Amino acid sequence: MFDLKEFIAGYRPFDEREAAYKEAFLYFLAAFGDNIWTRSNLTGHLTVSAWVVNPGRNKVLMAFHNIYRSWSWLGGHADGEKDLPAVARREVEEETGVKNLKALGELPFDIDVNIVANHVKHGRQVADHLHYNVTFLFEADESEVLKINQAENSGVKWIKFDDIETECTEACMMDTYKRLKEKVQLGKQE
Repeated sequence: MFDLKEFIAGYRPFDEREAAYKEAFLYFLAAFGDNIWTRSNLTGHLTVSAWVVNPGRNKVLMAFHNIYRSWSWLGGHADGEKDLPAVARREVEEETGVKNLKALGELPFDIDVNIVANHVKHGRQVADHLHYNVTFLFEADESEVLKINQAENSGVKWIKFDDIETECTEACMMDTYKRLKEKVQLGKQE
């Protein structure tokens, strides 16, 4: 089974930003222990993302997120599930309908910490908090049928790496998407 604390402790950051995320992640794990796995921790909690690329490694599968009103990576909350690769797979299937995913590596591909602004979800106010996020890298065939999950998104499509900055309107995510794109282009996936 995947050991998050061991993984984060041994993680080799790609850049200074990711090094800062590693430090914050280790502090968060030390401070809250097992109280990171569910949304009951109102300060922050664990989330899992999937960066799904095409075989040519020049496109990423994204969904138009209803809350953030932007094209976004795929993923969601761990919600107590400790098999993080399974969470990432499930989120891709739920959000896009894609079932045939090839994992590009067994361990997370990236880590980050995201600030989530207060918002309303399912009719309930959610306060500002942090998402301590691990991202897994997958490959999928562009010809697979895509399906919108109207509860979470209003669109699903493949976006060329070169178009991410114009398609995604969440400025706070640009550094993360840029780093993920660079890692893929440098062949850091396997």
